[in-house]
Amino acid sequence: MSVPRLQLAHITKRYPAVVANNDVSLTVQPGETHAVLGENGAGKSTLMKIIYGAVKPDEGSVLWNGQPMQIRNPQEARALGIAMVFQHFSLFDTLTVAENVWLGVDKSLTLGQVTQSITAKAAEYGLDIDPARHVHTLSVGEMQRVEIIRALLTQPRLLILDEPTSVLTPQAVEKLFVVLRKLAAQGCSILYISHKLHEIRELCSACTVLRGGKVTGVCNPQQETNASLSRMMIGAEPPALQHHERQPGEVVLRVQDLRLPRADQFGVDLDGISLEVRAGEVVGIAGVSGNGQQELLYALSGEDTRARPSAIQVLGKDVGRFGPAHRRHLGVHFVPEDRLGRGAVPTLGLAHNLMLTRTESIRASGWIDLNALQRQAQGIIDRFHVKAGGPNAAARSLSGGNLQKFIVGREIDANPGLLIVSQPTWGVDVGATAQIRGEILALRDAGCAVLVVSEELEELFEICDRLHVIAKGRLSPSIARARATVLLIGEWMSGLFNQDSAAHA
Repeated sequence: MSVPRLQLAHITKRYPAVVANNDVSLTVQPGETHAVLGENGAGKSTLMKIIYGAVKPDEGSVLWNGQPMQIRNPQEARALGIAMVFQHFSLFDTLTVAENVWLGVDKSLTLGQVTQSITAKAAEYGLDIDPARHVHTLSVGEMQRVEIIRALLTQPRLLILDEPTSVLTPQAVEKLFVVLRKLAAQGCSILYISHKLHEIRELCSACTVLRGGKVTGVCNPQQETNASLSRMMIGAEPPALQHHERQPGEVVLRVQDLRLPRADQFGVDLDGISLEVRAGEVVGIAGVSGNGQQELLYALSGEDTRARPSAIQVLGKDVGRFGPAHRRHLGVHFVPEDRLGRGAVPTLGLAHNLMLTRTESIRASGWIDLNALQRQAQGIIDRFHVKAGGPNAAARSLSGGNLQKFIVGREIDANPGLLIVSQPTWGVDVGATAQIRGEILALRDAGCAVLVVSEELEELFEICDRLHVIAKGRLSPSIARARATVLLIGEWMSGLFNQDSAAHA
């Protein structure tokens, strides 16, 4: 046997409210793709941050190529050949893609050389990105491409990927897997965190399972089933979704020939977008990240009020120029793709984050009923099984999946007439994914109109009644879920649709 690339022995990390890692041991061989599996809050990200030097363990040891190491910071980790792609990106919004990458590579390189390297690496791995774009103009999926390219440019010996495919299309996932298999064949070890069990079984040859901060199993995922991995991870299989066919009601959201020029030079023009969402149906929008989803969502939520008043209608009322608060009065609730910053204020507690979109605890006098606010937050925490240190826990203290559960729960709990949700289960474990999707279907069955924008085709096929595809700011005709195929939707994602495609609907 060769010397292991990485060995963790009896790692423990405590925080005031929780023990994130409890006596965790893990071994990764050279060229091995090793999955770390666990539900939200199981301690996966904390363990990866310890390896990367971003978090210091309270107990335990780290061996790198057989040698004891104290990795004090990410700089030391990168010098050893450890690279990490975080689930929550570490990018500076006001800098360009090239400038962000330049910060993390050899300082002997010029910005021009780094720009050329980005372009070459992006072309090699099919990760399309413009090095000159400022990060604040990128979608979540495009930001993830930047993080992956930055990691690949360091020629890593150990690559840590935290939910790398959560906002990639099936085609992009296949390309990424080609990249990862090539890296592994060249001797690079890969630590792979994902909640997508089929990906782990396809890509990884070893798996360590965490539950509540402890190792509960080590296996070869290729010899397991999705059901057996689920049982190891959460102690049970997630319940099957109940999708009942029903006749939709009145039109709740109507978008008619929505045309908006891009708000910045790197945005996407919306070109004649038209769609309807009726009471009691879920309509999905698929597409490769950066094709106008962000611009469309801003227009629908009221963050962008440049549309003609009649271009967007809610229950027959022209709302194109209405802001978010006015639209909420009409029963519109919205879950953005950006959890921290748009969906929640990182430094505020969960209870106070409720007031971003919910006003039930604000009295007529203007005073906040703090007890009512905390009860409301605790109710959402309990209903959606959010792992948090109570209703006053800061949003940034939650794992990504748990914060997502709280934000989705906040909007579903409002009993909206129209729910617009972007990437509803991004970075959420299999049990919570089943619950969120089940809650969306329950809303739909109760008569709510739901519009879901997601880059996970499996999700859209599971919960939607009808599908559209957005490509280069244009929207395809709708197609009934029962008649849609992955092949057809994949073609439409490339913009290969026209009005003749309506024959598929």
